[in-house]
Formats: sequence, structure tokens, C-alpha cells
Amino acid sequence: MNKGTRISIPEIISRLEYLPDRTPEMAFEGGGGKAFAELSEYRDGGVYVGYYSGDSEWERHPKGDEIVMALEGSTTLVLRRSDLDERLTLSAREMVVVPANTWHRFEGSRELKVFAVTPQPSDHRLEDPDG
Repeated sequence: MNKGTRISIPEIISRLEYLPDRTPEMAFEGGGGKAFAELSEYRDGGVYVGYYSGDSEWERHPKGDEIVMALEGSTTLVLRRSDLDERLTLSAREMVVVPANTWHRFEGSRELKVFAVTPQPSDHRLEDPDG
């Protein structure tokens, strides 16, 4: 999408293909393709939506905070802070600002329609980042 253009989030999400069983490995195997869309470029990253159930890989964004909002459904957002995991349950219309350079992942997502403003570059890991 071009900057300065009206974007209908429900319209874009209606075109996504629901991914019922997301696994962390899919991020490295190219899976999940049509369950996610970029709405717009933004600063050094982008604005994204996704529609899935399941779990994600670990990720972090060294150059900025990430905004994550559950539009519908639910998830547990796991934030790695000083070798401890903080679990935040997000339901529809709730959001979190993930601090820059904080490893995080999604667990137990159920019919999650997610909106994220994500800085780039992003680091991704399948294994525990502290392991």
C-alpha cells in the first residue's frame, strides 16, 4: 500500500487465509504466506496484519519498539526480560508496546487477528534466545 492512501483493515483481513495451526518452524520454512499482509511501510519497518491460531518463533527488533494489538481472538505474548518470561494475555482490542530489543513470541493464539507496527530489521530464532 502507498503512504497517504486510505486502508480498510477489515477489508484486508477478509482477504487473508486463516492459518489454523501456526508453528514456530513456519517462519523458517516460508509457511503462513497468505495469513499475513503488509498494510503500509512505516518509518524503518511496516504495518502488518495476520490471522492465525498457534505459536510463533522468538523475535526481537533492535532498532525500535513494536506495537502489537489483538483485533479479534486471543493470544499470550511472552516477553523475555532478564532471563525470565513475562506472559501477557491479550484479547480483542488490547495492545502492548514491546520494548526495543526484547525477545518475544506468541503462544496459544486462538483465531487471532493481529495488527502490528514493526520496526526493521527483525531477528528471528526457533530456539530459546538464552539457550
